[in-house]
Amino acid sequence: MISIEGLTVEFSAKPLFRDVSFVINDHDRIALVGKNGAGKSTMLKILCGEQQPTSGVVSIPGGTTIGYLPQVMRLADDTTVREEARKAFSDNTKMQQQLERMQQEMADRTDFESEGYAQLVERFTHLHDRYMLLGGENYEAEIDRTLQGLGFSRADFCRPTREFSGGWRMRIELAKLLLRRPSIFLLDEPTNYLDADGRERLYNLIRRTSATVLVISHDRTLLNQLPAICELSSQGLTYYSGNYDFYKKQKTLQQNALTQQLEEKQKALRLALKVAREVEERKAKQNVRGEKNSIKK
Repeated sequence: MISIEGLTVEFSAKPLFRDVSFVINDHDRIALVGKNGAGKSTMLKILCGEQQPTSGVVSIPGGTTIGYLPQVMRLADDTTVREEARKAFSDNTKMQQQLERMQQEMADRTDFESEGYAQLVERFTHLHDRYMLLGGENYEAEIDRTLQGLGFSRADFCRPTREFSGGWRMRIELAKLLLRRPSIFLLDEPTNYLDADGRERLYNLIRRTSATVLVISHDRTLLNQLPAICELSSQGLTYYSGNYDFYKKQKTLQQNALTQQLEEKQKALRLALKVAREVEERKAKQNVRGEKNSIKK
């Protein structure tokens, strides 16, 4: 669960949004909507720690992992598809290298009965258990399955990422996110550059995942896959329990209710002004009659 309390962001003393508070529960799937410039992308950057708010608190439980997909892709052009996807397992690679160094040290040492050697074995065992828990060396097969699930052929794995279009490069970024298995997906316009096939694959992934998902998108089909909407504005954040079509209907009902209230207020004001004019006219007539009676006397 992520808790956001009293979040305010200002640029040059001008508030982007102020005093925003809400909770994102485990397994929530939410679309973050609002006018352009409302601060939606800024909100995602704050949640993933890339930007700090002017004030307010974001509380994220320990052990929570966040997978953030920004609008602007960060792919290197000098890597192959497989090499880029392999970056999702950078922690595994570092652990593997550390295990190899420790294994070599154990092979070189001869003080098998010493406390130092026992401590080295204990550290090696602990690290190896963690390494295996994260997939060990089997991540290469997982990379293959994930890339193929996103439409890449095996022949594509060794091709440089620079040879691919924006849509296919977006798929590589999505593959890296999926391979990291985060607790929470923060997706900023994920269907940008994707063709129809890529969008459909993304919809299926979002439907199937048990992770928490927070999405910014102008793709109405994607927004309708999500069972909750949060609307961000300078006044704060409003929660709607329903998909995008439900949200639009509620907004229309709210707007109609506001319009009706305004019309009723205007009608009441016109009536009050009419009554006031009539009272003034009667007073004026009475004054005229009074003046005529005084002249006759």
